[in-house]
Amino acid sequence: MSLDPVETNPEHYRTVFENDEVRVLEYTDEPGDATSLHAHPDTLMYTLTAFSRRLFQGEQARDVDLPAGEAIWLPAQQHHAQNIGSTPTHAVFVEMKRPAVRPPTDALGPG
Repeated sequence: MSLDPVETNPEHYRTVFENDEVRVLEYTDEPGDATSLHAHPDTLMYTLTAFSRRLFQGEQARDVDLPAGEAIWLPAQQHHAQNIGSTPTHAVFVEMKRPAVRPPTDALGPG
């Protein structure tokens, strides 16, 4: 089973650029939309709109409220999520292709 977000959630993620170093994904959704389980390597996320999400990893859940125009580093992780706000989500993810210098953690969402 692939955990690639473009394959697991093609209605929300699309590849806008890719080379040997990075893959850039655009993410969009509407209030109430949810994603299925997927994984990201170490990633830089840039928020184009303000939004509220509930992130899930196993039994753990975390709510985040993010403003527009925020650049956030996300360590490698697997999760699924839901837009719990009243606004659409629009964000860009820059996924790093080089292996992490440290093993993935159980971190969930932005710190």
